[in-house]
Amino acid sequence: MASLIIDRKKIELNSSQTKMVISGWGEDVYNNSVVEKITYLSDGLKVKGYLAYPVESPGKLPCIIWNRGGMKESGAIDTFTARGVYGQMASWGYVIFASQYRGNAGGEGEEHLGGDDVNDILNLIPLANEIPQADTGKWGIEGWSRGGMMTYLTLRQNKNFKCAVLAGAISSLKQNAEDNSRMKKVYESIITGDDLDKELEKRSAINFVNELPSIPYLIMHGGADTTISPVQSIEIAKRFHSNNIPYRLVIFEGADHYLKTHRKEVELLKKQWYEKYLG
Repeated sequence: MASLIIDRKKIELNSSQTKMVISGWGEDVYNNSVVEKITYLSDGLKVKGYLAYPVESPGKLPCIIWNRGGMKESGAIDTFTARGVYGQMASWGYVIFASQYRGNAGGEGEEHLGGDDVNDILNLIPLANEIPQADTGKWGIEGWSRGGMMTYLTLRQNKNFKCAVLAGAISSLKQNAEDNSRMKKVYESIITGDDLDKELEKRSAINFVNELPSIPYLIMHGGADTTISPVQSIEIAKRFHSNNIPYRLVIFEGADHYLKTHRKEVELLKKQWYEKYLG
């Protein structure tokens, strides 16, 4: 079988960046993890992404797909952030896979905000067969903001995940467009199709909760989030409750879209969630 990974290169930071990663995430994270930039094939396109894993592993390790937020280059993950965020999760004992989505960070194609770019996430799964450390039978998935929407769309198509983590996630793209006229114009420029409202509804998990797997969902949102209303997480939690889908909803009072003021608490919640349901 032909390789899906066509290029991989370990991230090397300069001394200043290295000090910042150690300061922000800890020396153990830096010393005990490897993060690589990768180029992989998705629907025949060369797409950019990241791979992370521990320096040493006693055996096969569970896998986590991490889905970025934003659109196009806005929200693309730079190498410094990747070294910290993915390195930390890898240091917990997981193999991490992340896509920049097609058309971004030098990749081929064009993203459509929850259209065929969902395949760029799904195509990370067979790619894991090329990673010796990866236990391809154990998968978790995480998404932030727009990445939360991508997570729901991924789970709708592939139910072989054991748990999910959502942060500031979009559960209703249509509601987000109605709340923010500027964003609606952005969606119009990215999403293909004759009927924008129909396309927005198709991407809104609030409409297809009954098609999602019944796995444990950790849903986190900032109570003062002005980018994606926390009501989006509250409403989908209600749907989970009605459909007997296990979940934990955490609203951080006063927190913004990025949960910056509660970072350590968020990291601990994530770590405990993965240990409980994926470890």
